[in-house]
Amino acid sequence: MHPPSSDKRVETLPEATILFAGDSGDGMQLTGSQFTLATAYARNDLATLPDFPAEIRAPAGTTYGVSGFQLHFGEVDIRTPGDEVDLLVAMNPAALKVNLRRVRPGGSIIVNVDAFEDKNLKLAGYDTNPLEDGSLRDYHVVPVELTRLTREALKDSPLNQKEIDRSKNMFALGLALWLYSRPIEPAIAWLNKKFAKKPVIRDANLELLKKGYHYGETTEQFLVRYEIRPAHLAPGTYRAIRGAEALALGLVAASRASGLPIFYGSYPITPASELLHELSRLKNFGVITFQAEDEIAAVGAAIGASFGGSLGVTGTSGPGLALKTEAIGLALMTELPLVVVDLQRGGPSTGLPTKTEQSDLLQALFGRNGDAPLPVLAASTPGDCFEVAYEACRIAVQYMTPVILLADGYLANGAEPWRIPDLDRLPPFSVRFADKPNHAHNGEAAFLPYVRDEATLARPWARPGTPGLEHRIGGLEKQHETGNVSYDPENHQLMTRLRAEKVERVAREYPPTEVFGDPEGDLLIIGWGSTRGTIEAAVETVRQRGRRVGSIHLRYLNPLPPDLKEHFGRFRHLLVPELNNGQLVRLLRDRYLLPFIPLNKVQGLPFTRSEIVGRINEILS
Repeated sequence: MHPPSSDKRVETLPEATILFAGDSGDGMQLTGSQFTLATAYARNDLATLPDFPAEIRAPAGTTYGVSGFQLHFGEVDIRTPGDEVDLLVAMNPAALKVNLRRVRPGGSIIVNVDAFEDKNLKLAGYDTNPLEDGSLRDYHVVPVELTRLTREALKDSPLNQKEIDRSKNMFALGLALWLYSRPIEPAIAWLNKKFAKKPVIRDANLELLKKGYHYGETTEQFLVRYEIRPAHLAPGTYRAIRGAEALALGLVAASRASGLPIFYGSYPITPASELLHELSRLKNFGVITFQAEDEIAAVGAAIGASFGGSLGVTGTSGPGLALKTEAIGLALMTELPLVVVDLQRGGPSTGLPTKTEQSDLLQALFGRNGDAPLPVLAASTPGDCFEVAYEACRIAVQYMTPVILLADGYLANGAEPWRIPDLDRLPPFSVRFADKPNHAHNGEAAFLPYVRDEATLARPWARPGTPGLEHRIGGLEKQHETGNVSYDPENHQLMTRLRAEKVERVAREYPPTEVFGDPEGDLLIIGWGSTRGTIEAAVETVRQRGRRVGSIHLRYLNPLPPDLKEHFGRFRHLLVPELNNGQLVRLLRDRYLLPFIPLNKVQGLPFTRSEIVGRINEILS
């Protein structure tokens, strides 16, 4: 890390939240990602919140075209991307208007003063210039001529004016790195690698990065810079990881542990396309990625891969999950392993394709014709996506069933420090293909494809072409054991019960449910998915005020853990926060007949700690 300048006062902070915001073409996601990388190198704990418009290139200067990247980092335990922003870097008036509400009173705002022209002010909906009308008096505003300084630094560059102006985010990155005493070397190394074959662009960006850093050292606008000491993380090797990366690595780890090649069939859809991109980079691990012509073809190909002896995986978001419904029922009827990754987004229909939501839970549980229960799991943090992907694969293979894995856009795009696991300590799971007939009939060997394992009720997995193991496959109801087509009423009821019982038996392997915070007391929070960090931060806050509060976070949503009821009975109040209009709370009320209290948010944004703390205080008051 660079030593602080001798003429600048250094203030040590336990944590900070920074937000980069500008037009979708200003490179804010890149800027935030590089600041995150530098923060990881500085060994801080962190959590990120990328936030970008649905349009590929929204009209420049408009509020609905603003792209942002928020990062909360510190030496303390970081569970959320931050409630309030300490520093906003606003590249234009629209970025200021959209994000000013996030900045804490007394917080700092660095603005590209060159962008505050009449045209841009009108596009953002300002009647007067906020830099001049006194509306920002509660904040520490630092006007920086980002555009002019960028042009001046690259006046001798062969890049054209448009290319030069697009590079100003590197000046802003360098300044922010200096302000928070972040190392500049990771960004330099990234630029050298990224633009190795484009030396003109590489040199221009490197020049601006260093100019921005030097500007912080020399300007009199900053009399203080900040330093945040390394976090006290558990021993191990760490890397910053996004949820999409962790999902891909979890699937590959399952492939290596089981010996099964991964086949990933997918159709592009936000935000699940990121998983396709990540897996396509892992071909050296035997991963086969297939971009199909539509969602139905993608899941059909994955089912075919599982029938052939591979581990079929398909990924999508809410609208795509609806399209895959019939084929998922086929995988259930044929009892083949299949992992369906649903990266949820705002809905219904196209909805808010780049915003986060937890609105697919009921669809995952019940969105199929007939009685068609499936194991449903949910990841809770970007790093947790690795373990849940591995677990979903293990359950699918051990129980010969489709499994739905729920994550969301916040998890897929968000990042956190991830301790790289010891692969030898991952839960083992073996794969045993049928290799010989399992039944004798009239003195002749025969293969019955629906004879079940006594413990798991899984049927045997027979690869096509194995001598003597020919059997029927398809969506029509199967006769018990033989697999022949059957319309017998009693057989249909038996097979429906067996398929449901097989899913219920998955719960026999669950570890005991853990309670975060107090094991009994005033209030228990029950959450699932990406709300975990915010819920636990709220629990910590309220416990410091003397309340006895705990939380349970559900990884397994179907079947539910068998020990939940005993935990529920130890608290006076039960609160269920969800990024939907109340889905898990309906399930819990139906199952346990207890007065669960909902807390719902459908704004395309995650909960803040203060929102959950406020609801807890209302209940307990």
